[in-house]
Amino acid sequence: MDWIKEFPASILMCDNNGFVTEMNEKAAVTFADDGGYGLIGKNLFECHTAKSNEIIKKIMNEKKPNVYTIEKNGIKKLIYQSPCYENGEMKGLVELSLEIPFDMPHFIR
Repeated sequence: MDWIKEFPASILMCDNNGFVTEMNEKAAVTFADDGGYGLIGKNLFECHTAKSNEIIKKIMNEKKPNVYTIEKNGIKKLIYQSPCYENGEMKGLVELSLEIPFDMPHFIR
């Protein structure tokens, strides 16, 4: 079951050198103006600002996630960028971009 393909959040992966290796349909739509699925094989470091590249390098070097929210075109999103692993070895980064409500409940359990 390839559940990631139609998952309603943007999922984009790159390898340890910053080359985009995978994306789902939502990511292709999200990045349509930048090439959509054509971004596979492209390098993240060529598509971002110097400040963003420093953040990407920091995530890779420190092996810790970068998490924040944004608002763009009236849509609020949670961005979760994290190293991804296979058999304990870091294989690159994954970025999840999930649309979230502006008034989202928060529970303490």
